[in-house]
Amino acid sequence: MNGALWTSAEIAAAVAGQASGDFTVSGVSIDSRSLEPGDLFVALQGPSFDGHDFAAAALQRGAAGVLIHRRPADLPAGAPVVQAADTMKALEDLGRAARARTEAKVAAVTGSVGKTSTKEALRSVLSLFAPTFASAGNLNNQWGAPLSLARMPRETRYGVFELGMNHAGEISPLSQMVRPQVAIITTVEPVHIEFFASVAEIADAKAEIFDGLMPGGAAVLPFDNPHFDRLEDKARRMGARILTFGSREGAWARLIDCQIMPDGNQVTAEIGGKRLRYRMAAPGRHLALNSIAVLAAAFAFELDLDHALPAFGAVHALKGRGKREHLIIAGGSLELIDEGYNASPASVRAALNLLGTLPTAFGGRRIAVLGDMRELGKAGPQLHRDLAPDLVAAKVDLAFLVGPQMQGLYDLLPDAIKGAHRAASDEMVRPLLAALRPGDTVLIKGSLGTRMAPLVEAVRALHSSDDKAGDGH
Repeated sequence: MNGALWTSAEIAAAVAGQASGDFTVSGVSIDSRSLEPGDLFVALQGPSFDGHDFAAAALQRGAAGVLIHRRPADLPAGAPVVQAADTMKALEDLGRAARARTEAKVAAVTGSVGKTSTKEALRSVLSLFAPTFASAGNLNNQWGAPLSLARMPRETRYGVFELGMNHAGEISPLSQMVRPQVAIITTVEPVHIEFFASVAEIADAKAEIFDGLMPGGAAVLPFDNPHFDRLEDKARRMGARILTFGSREGAWARLIDCQIMPDGNQVTAEIGGKRLRYRMAAPGRHLALNSIAVLAAAFAFELDLDHALPAFGAVHALKGRGKREHLIIAGGSLELIDEGYNASPASVRAALNLLGTLPTAFGGRRIAVLGDMRELGKAGPQLHRDLAPDLVAAKVDLAFLVGPQMQGLYDLLPDAIKGAHRAASDEMVRPLLAALRPGDTVLIKGSLGTRMAPLVEAVRALHSSDDKAGDGH
């Protein structure tokens, strides 16, 4: 999907602004550092930054135009500009205009965990049928959702948008902007519980996704979740058609069997009474369950499910979200599972479950490197300690734990599997690398704020160092 995304006249009309002249843009960006040539740069202003300070730099880097609400002093005369009253509102208006002009069928995805992987799997499935657009990465908040909408090409036939939140009331306006025909909730878990009185309140916040559901739209709901009834009640009140997914008897889309192998899953499912078997490129039972939700969404779009199945063979885990790497190191190799982007009790359990089901090389060990899970509030210490049985069940041979909240979990572990505990990730690099040996499988997972990425890079660098040494011989 190439060509002109917006003309300056269309932008001006959408945002009730004034264009300096005629120009076209092929993309939309809010970051002058990562914009592509031809993009419209939207100069957002926040409490600690002002994009107007970078508008001139954006043009120098190839922006086709800038959207501003004040003219910076260093902006060249005659620069391609659309000026509006407020750039944040203008971005929202541009997103709404993109949604209004498209004939695409749209799905929205939310949930405590699994949003991004489910969105990517649904993108892969829908792409088999027609031109499909999906929000990039986890652009799912108050500026990410309208930015994603504004980037949607006019020839799109299927759109997939991820919606996220930290507080109640955040998803509703996003859903009303996206206006999906299909709304998926992956699961409800104690994520961001610091900002809620209970997990039931989190369920209510996730159910805000139905506030923007188009008339006659479908709600794809997690049948196994303790808060299913709460989600279903809200969906029915909003007039949704209910499609349930899960592994329990009675789910409309049901996971019958999932055989986890080193290179993926072999899945047997029953979707509306139809038995399906397919292979997934990424392993993990949690991913298999999410694939059932994807198939339910495809059914809601009236697509041929048999034609959809090959897409799962091309969906691989993303960097920081379960990406697996085979690293050649001195004396052999090791397997790295990169889960360093985020963490919650549910996602840590899913990652440990996967670690426990994957076979290890001869003499290799299962090593779990876990960092603090953030935004759990007063429940945090106990939620960390509650992971002890999961580490044991996953047959973890060594555990390296990072962060003050992980101290309580470390104290509960059997002495035999205690690797080390450190307050910060940079303090863990040396003991972790010293412990690794060929054949090991290493899982690294933690909340973004715990900074597990440096540990991922340190392990990955063992492969690079070996390559460099080999180049000299």
